[in-house]
Amino acid sequence: MKKQLLLLVLIIATAVALVGCGGGGDNAEAPPVAPRGQNTSSGNVEEGKTLFAGTCSACHGPEGLGVAGLGKDLTTSTFVMERTDAEVLEFLKTGRPASDPLNTTGVDMPPKGGNPALNDDKLLDIIAYLRELEK
Repeated sequence: MKKQLLLLVLIIATAVALVGCGGGGDNAEAPPVAPRGQNTSSGNVEEGKTLFAGTCSACHGPEGLGVAGLGKDLTTSTFVMERTDAEVLEFLKTGRPASDPLNTTGVDMPPKGGNPALNDDKLLDIIAYLRELEK
């Protein structure tokens, strides 16, 4: 349990450091978080819908509305809406154990939704579908 929490903290710290570094060398401000329904993704929405149905819908429902006691409603999820595709990708690759204080369902969200066949491109397709659910 401590190892999982430490890993999660390290991933978050690394993501924050990478975002903070940003590169580019100029002092331009980071763009604001896109308003609800304004996030765009490079993934394939239709492929993402198919992958979501096969992996994520058991807990999040076929339309992403959530399943009581299992998975959150993703159509109104500020967690997803307020994060970049890269941040959501890292979250999906890591998952969230039931022991995580931010886990409000008490149910593990396994890495890649329990589907090890999902590579980054397929996860980006799912993220593209999630962006469509926000609209």
